[in-house]
Amino acid sequence: GRTRRMTDLVILSDDGPVRTVRMNRPEKKNALTLPMYDAMAAGIESAARNPALRCLLVAGQPDGFCAGNDIGDFLQMAMGTGALGAPILRFLYALARCELPLVAAVQGNAVGIGTTMLMHCDHIVAADNARFSTPFVGLGLVPEAASSLIAPRLMGQARAFSLLVMGRRLDAPAAKTAGLINTVVAADAVDAEAMKAAREIAALPPQGVLASRR
Repeated sequence: GRTRRMTDLVILSDDGPVRTVRMNRPEKKNALTLPMYDAMAAGIESAARNPALRCLLVAGQPDGFCAGNDIGDFLQMAMGTGALGAPILRFLYALARCELPLVAAVQGNAVGIGTTMLMHCDHIVAADNARFSTPFVGLGLVPEAASSLIAPRLMGQARAFSLLVMGRRLDAPAAKTAGLINTVVAADAVDAEAMKAAREIAALPPQGVLASRR
């Protein structure tokens, strides 16, 4: 595989028809900074322009998928400089508009955007230690990434309310039952299982995938 670093905190690697976008800030449990949002968005946007790529794989680290927004960046945004939110919007639009199938590999905690970004993915492989939570309302915030629209469709009103409004956490089996994720495997098998699914998708006729996914 060929690896390019846009920033050390997000590693993009292309392996045949699959691009992996890996959040790489383990010391902060992959809390996302604004440059990380920009790097992830760029990785998704440029993949769409590369005809050799057929599938995207979003991954984190063994000790955590994503802890949500970096609180330092978030406080700066709250202080009133609205333009700071642009990288987050760029990432969310890149996700929502992405025409390539999206696979996710989740280990450990997926918090806030770590969970809501998954609602835009097509196939999610999670470790048996994965935990999903969206503590927005308790922080005086509202859920982002169109999750208040998508979650009730995915998992029904009652489960969506519990997750998004009450902030109750889902473990991996509950997330699978709710329809948020596809597969639960042992933690050390997550990356391989997700790559296997990504290759399976990449091997399908691309126009059929595109039309059916739309």
